[in-house]
Amino acid sequence: MTKAEKVSFVIDTLKRIYPEIPIPLDHKDPYTLLIAVLMSAQSTDVRVNQITPLLFKRANNPADMVKLTVEEIREIIKPVGLSPTKAKGIHGLSQILLDKYNGKVPQTLAALEELPAVGHKTASVVISQAFHVPAFPVDTHIHRLMYRWGLTNGKNVVQTEKDAKRLFPEELWNKLHLQIIWYGRQYSQARGWNLDKDIITATVGRKSVLKKYYKK
Repeated sequence: MTKAEKVSFVIDTLKRIYPEIPIPLDHKDPYTLLIAVLMSAQSTDVRVNQITPLLFKRANNPADMVKLTVEEIREIIKPVGLSPTKAKGIHGLSQILLDKYNGKVPQTLAALEELPAVGHKTASVVISQAFHVPAFPVDTHIHRLMYRWGLTNGKNVVQTEKDAKRLFPEELWNKLHLQIIWYGRQYSQARGWNLDKDIITATVGRKSVLKKYYKK
């Protein structure tokens, strides 16, 4: 199977399994999405969705957020992990949004990446899901699956993102990255993986991955 054939199979299969795809993190606007994505680093979406209502009840906009102290934010978000760093980032970026952007979330990668605690992946998620700008945020699921499918060399997420953008049509990026995430969670997990349920990897997977699986 050629790489182009693999890409077509992936797109068609994901479209069939996930004709509509929900955004995993609960939010109501670009600001609450930004905060939720920031909080999700090294945590789970389920845990973040349990904590964000508590935080957003106190502050769901930059003006209210800066009225809280960093320590107050940290106490609320402690269950998601890395709370000292995340609390400082949430407070700091909220102040910058007020000072520099009239309380609005900027709509470019460059501007978002300048905000405290906002990395490339977080910025990519925000511009794609909040502003519908084509982007391909790569998380651990996408990185794992792109390697299993033989669509990247798996060296790092930077290379995986480049390969994804090169192989998949730009107009599909925003939906496709969510489809791959859901597929990875449901059918192609890192642990407890059952290839019988993973039709994409079983069909297009790189030989070394399949060989290693069947040796287990």
